[in-house]
Amino acid sequence: MSILRNSVSHRPGSPVDQQLEDDARTFLSGLRRAVAGGNFTDLSRPEWQSVMEFLTNLSRRRVEDGFTPSETAMFVFSFKQPLFERIAKEFANDARGFADETWRATVLIDRLGLETTSAFVKGREEIIRRQQQELLEISTPVVRLWEGILALPLIGTLDSARTQIVMQNLLEAIVSHGAAIAIIDITGVATVDTLVAQHLLKTVAAARLMGADCIISGIRPQIAQTIIHLGVDLADVMTKATLADAFQIALRKIGNGAVAVKRSQPA
Repeated sequence: MSILRNSVSHRPGSPVDQQLEDDARTFLSGLRRAVAGGNFTDLSRPEWQSVMEFLTNLSRRRVEDGFTPSETAMFVFSFKQPLFERIAKEFANDARGFADETWRATVLIDRLGLETTSAFVKGREEIIRRQQQELLEISTPVVRLWEGILALPLIGTLDSARTQIVMQNLLEAIVSHGAAIAIIDITGVATVDTLVAQHLLKTVAAARLMGADCIISGIRPQIAQTIIHLGVDLADVMTKATLADAFQIALRKIGNGAVAVKRSQPA
């Protein structure tokens, strides 16, 4: 417990003593049952299942609490010192037995520590993937500009994974709002290459299959030159320089003109 406390005492929000003690007791209890049959090497055997599940859950919990892999592995490695002291006491008069038991214990604790680190890394990767997915969904909002007109502002890089989410969000919005026109605004897309252009064309084609026309806005001079240089054919797609221009075209297409309101001049 002293070693465990020292391994986490410098972290804000460190586990309280009761939690550390409960974790230590659970680990030692499972370890005692696992080694009772004499198997110190094959951690895939049924007798090790409860120990491995506990270490996996511990690792995932520490991922969420912001611990590092080394700090998490220290939960297992902190057991080395008291274990070796016990072995030294038990084999005080048996040098050969002391060497054998120490080596067997070292190999076992090291493997458990590595398994704990591996579980930590997997847990952190799962959280990162989930956060990336959530960010992708948040970064592709579909905005209702007018009755029958939707806008999809894109910011950042448009890759295959994001294109799939863009398509899904746009098609769902077209169905739910009964939209006839969708404006895809790429003002916030830093660069347009052949792959990005192909993704845009796929999104336009998918929207057309749902009965909605698409207008691509935010075509800056640099992007226009790049598209021409790449030889990408956007002849079948209406494009505009700004979102405002695209919105005006969309209004005319659905039969609604933008009305300018003139303020009366004072007499």
